[in-house]
Amino acid sequence: MIRRLPYGHIGSVTSIFEDPALRLFPSKAAAAALLALGLIGCVREGDIVSSGIVTTYTACPPVAIIAPTGDVTLFNPAGSRDANAIDVVAHITNVRSSCDESGEYIVTQANFDIQAQRRDGRGARDVALPYFATVVQGNGNIVAKRVSRAGLRFEDGQVRASTSGTASSRVLRSAATLPEDIRRQITRQRRAGDADAAIDPMADPAVRAAVERARFELLLGFELDQDQLRYNATR
Repeated sequence: MIRRLPYGHIGSVTSIFEDPALRLFPSKAAAAALLALGLIGCVREGDIVSSGIVTTYTACPPVAIIAPTGDVTLFNPAGSRDANAIDVVAHITNVRSSCDESGEYIVTQANFDIQAQRRDGRGARDVALPYFATVVQGNGNIVAKRVSRAGLRFEDGQVRASTSGTASSRVLRSAATLPEDIRRQITRQRRAGDADAAIDPMADPAVRAAVERARFELLLGFELDQDQLRYNATR
């Protein structure tokens, strides 16, 4: 999953993870009512019933790579941007996540691979690449950020190397639970003929704002300087 987020907002956050939270997304279908999981027996997500469409949600925040921070290019000499000066290219891939939402805290663990290639395979070489993991609330509010370093080892004669990285988050479930009145408004069954049967609950600004406050993502990428970010955005 790739999410585009203005990188300038990310660089201003330096605290480590304290408050990532659950994600609860409403359906965007204007003609569909959201039904709470368990209200209707023996139906599956996406089934159309007389009162709407059944939609279920997870309390776990999704994990994604922010474009264009999913890859990094090192140059030699460092100030050059000529193709012949490309030294090392690396990218983040194979993101996996697990989540435990059974207790008071929702705990998410993300694992991913970093694959790299260098231009010159002569000699053994170590390369350290900084990467970040950040928690974003709603439409871009940065909650927390942590920067780590991934070490790559190129043996003599090797032009490819790989390593792995991790990120984690932990949050009080109560910090991201929708208020009961908002939950009732979203999950209320709507029947044909009701005055608001065809109205998306998200059309209500109060509902939309409450859902945004409860929506979080755990986002990953390389910690790029402005020149590296500009190169990725324009190449």
